[in-house]
Amino acid sequence: MVDTGIDDDLWLRPIFPPTEYAARVARGEAFERGGDVVQPDWKLSQLTRRRPPGVTAHQWSSAIRTQFAFVVGDQRTVAPTFAVDLSATVGRGPDVGREDRMTNAVCAAIGLRLLRIESPTLRGGGTGRRILDYVLDARAFRDAGGPDEVDPAADGPQTYRDIIGRLPDGRSGYVNDLGAVARSTAVDAYASRQVFDPIIRSLHVSWADGPAEGWAWLQVRADEFFFERVRVWQHGFSCGVDPGRFAEDLAAAAIGEQLKRLGGDEPVLYARDRLGRDLTELRLRQHELANDFAFAHISFEQPVDGV
Repeated sequence: MVDTGIDDDLWLRPIFPPTEYAARVARGEAFERGGDVVQPDWKLSQLTRRRPPGVTAHQWSSAIRTQFAFVVGDQRTVAPTFAVDLSATVGRGPDVGREDRMTNAVCAAIGLRLLRIESPTLRGGGTGRRILDYVLDARAFRDAGGPDEVDPAADGPQTYRDIIGRLPDGRSGYVNDLGAVARSTAVDAYASRQVFDPIIRSLHVSWADGPAEGWAWLQVRADEFFFERVRVWQHGFSCGVDPGRFAEDLAAAAIGEQLKRLGGDEPVLYARDRLGRDLTELRLRQHELANDFAFAHISFEQPVDGV
């Protein structure tokens, strides 16, 4: 039986009436993936019947205006199972953060699981759809018996992320690395002398009682970089892979989106000293992490000639 999060009080309603299911899919207004039905661009108000106990009127009036990128439901009942929120800004101000907390509170009260991805780059076109498909496939792999955490003693593919296959450039590698195409593109850009370095470098951390955060950067000029920061929040939800690695791969994929714009408008670049300050701030906050900080070896200091 699918856990829909719907209880006897019916705080959640179906994504749309089951009688409309086939027609909406046929018109392209919704789509199917595996055993799920997906409705893009759906407001929280379209999923809720009434304000549940414990939610204030202010929380309610603010949260129900939230528009999710996707709402995923059970294909048989069209009952919502989780929502995906793609947010444009990472580390947003107190007003937006407050709005997120109110949305979180309402989703928790009505039993709607929530995946929030914060990125200024991973939004337009088919990017959101690719991310959703990845999450649905990763969860299906896990539910079929695959692990979502690495077990060093296990044989064969460790997780969905660790499956080996043929990459777009013909090499063998991790086919479910969302940053794989970007990494190949960076090598091509280096070969055509568009960037200073062929390697997209990255890291990830997990904040205690907070999001997983991924960084990725690519040196474009001697002292200037593409830089992307992505945060992944899981509220009562599991994306099917380690959220830190997921955030790191998403950040690398975002670098790939920036690489697509090379040769057009002047790229938005980070100065070396700005990245250094951000890394120093991250080190100073090690005590706030859920795990040990494993990136003490990383530095953005200017290399000394000949060394």
